[in-house]
Amino acid sequence: MMVHGSCVAIGGRAVLITGPSGAGKSALALALMAIGAGLVADDQTVLVRHDDAILADAPPSLRGRIEARHVGILGAEPVGPAAVTLVVDLGGPRSGRLPQDETVEMLGLRVPCLAARAAPELAPALRQFLIGGRLA
Repeated sequence: MMVHGSCVAIGGRAVLITGPSGAGKSALALALMAIGAGLVADDQTVLVRHDDAILADAPPSLRGRIEARHVGILGAEPVGPAAVTLVVDLGGPRSGRLPQDETVEMLGLRVPCLAARAAPELAPALRQFLIGGRLA
């Protein structure tokens, strides 16, 4: 399955960033990379089901490449495949301050999903999500 979105990972745990064109997917991926995440894919992400996990990777033609608006195409050391542990939808209505657990179905599995808007606190919060998870 091919998805229009960007994906970064820390320690093999990935966040898939989706949303409409211009929503800030690549910018959020770059912000996460600046604080320790590795690039899985930008613009197009390949998803495959492996047992009870969704693995994300880059198509070969885009591996190690990310677009930085007003700068150009940048090179990055690619990581992946990585297990998608969260989907961030930059195009949906914004989740509340303490959002309810929501999921999205992909390849027959449910994956946690967060509706968000680009904000300064989003990248560090997502980094911590990848490292420590979300507590109940």
